[in-house]
Amino acid sequence: MSLVSISRELAKQVDALKFSAPVSYVYNPLIYARDPHERYLTQWGTGPKRALLLGMNPGPFGMAQTGVPFGDVSLVRDFLGVTGKVGKPKLQHDKRPIEGFDCARGEVSGQRLWGFARDRFGSAEAFFRNFFVVNYCPLVFMEESGANRTPDKLPRSEQIALFAACDTALARTVQELQPEHVIGVGAFATGRAKAALPGFSGRIATVLHPSPASPKANRGWAELVEKELESHGLGALLPQKTRK
Repeated sequence: MSLVSISRELAKQVDALKFSAPVSYVYNPLIYARDPHERYLTQWGTGPKRALLLGMNPGPFGMAQTGVPFGDVSLVRDFLGVTGKVGKPKLQHDKRPIEGFDCARGEVSGQRLWGFARDRFGSAEAFFRNFFVVNYCPLVFMEESGANRTPDKLPRSEQIALFAACDTALARTVQELQPEHVIGVGAFATGRAKAALPGFSGRIATVLHPSPASPKANRGWAELVEKELESHGLGALLPQKTRK
């Protein structure tokens, strides 16, 4: 099953789900940003991969705008070389408009993650030779105020169907890419990977999420994540640093 087929099936399943207050708006970029999302999958998702980095769900100024995980507009366009037509969600919050690649707001988490890939690997080709990045949940949840609400804060009754669909998609993605490592970007993603991949023969581990809400990440996320990747046995996949 191709990554595009997995994505389309997941998009259809989660789009049929209903969520209650305080969630008032739900964006599904797998549908309205399908063009750049599937370009990302086909351009960089050819397997096998040695390591799969797993995020939680789209940020309002990242994947919500570009269809790419941690998808800061400038880095998606200029580093990943991915662009495409972006439509609108079914119901849009006035404070969180979808502007696609015209969005002027940066996504700090995406700037940190893809900035690390750019600065450490030198090119997208070098990074994607062994790595790929996906989000566990494809939906953006917003409260009436426009505040972001993450999937871990949903009622358990709503998590059950959502997580079932996302677990299946993750298991199929792992089957397609055959990674030796699944690295959760943050504790939530790691927990879901362990739940979705009970028979996984490789290693499931965690790296710090690059969110600006994390004081630790604000003190130099790139250096921290490199040390974490090395501690998880991924040092050999990082380019050798040139001596000055």
